[in-house]
Amino acid sequence: MKKIALTLTFLSLVACGGETPAPVAPAGANAPTETAGTMEKKDIVDTAVAAGNFKTLAKALTEAGLIDTLKGPGPFTVFAPTDEAFAKLPPGTVDGLLKDKEKLKAVLTYHVVAGKVMAADVSKVSSAKTVQGADLAVKTSGGNVMINDAKVVKADIACKNGVIHVVDTVLLPPAK
Repeated sequence: MKKIALTLTFLSLVACGGETPAPVAPAGANAPTETAGTMEKKDIVDTAVAAGNFKTLAKALTEAGLIDTLKGPGPFTVFAPTDEAFAKLPPGTVDGLLKDKEKLKAVLTYHVVAGKVMAADVSKVSSAKTVQGADLAVKTSGGNVMINDAKVVKADIACKNGVIHVVDTVLLPPAK
């Protein structure tokens, strides 16, 4: 039952709806290159795969059995770490996570918030409850949006079942 609830919560985080303006990436940011109009026809998973810089995330979602969840109706908000973000982890961390399905699911669901949270909503919140169960700290610093210690490098990538915000660091849930 807990697994079903977690899956449903994760799906609702990923989904997005409504019209949003096309995102503008900072210079040099690794982010999807399609227009927002094109991406809104795709779900979160297909949008991330099409971007080409979320191969590690896609592999992890597959290993964790979360692809179908994130292709579901949502809505979801996903803080998606790039391949470069995964590469910043200590050596062996990604391989270790891929071998420990429960820990992998915990890390991945810590990147998902139920509902659609757009960048404009950041000024209204200081934290967000993740599908994993723990809260993420949300703040602005020097004109940047920070999720815990991760910088949002591209925001508001609209999808048919949610929204993606690209982050430069993998978010690790607090120890229980």
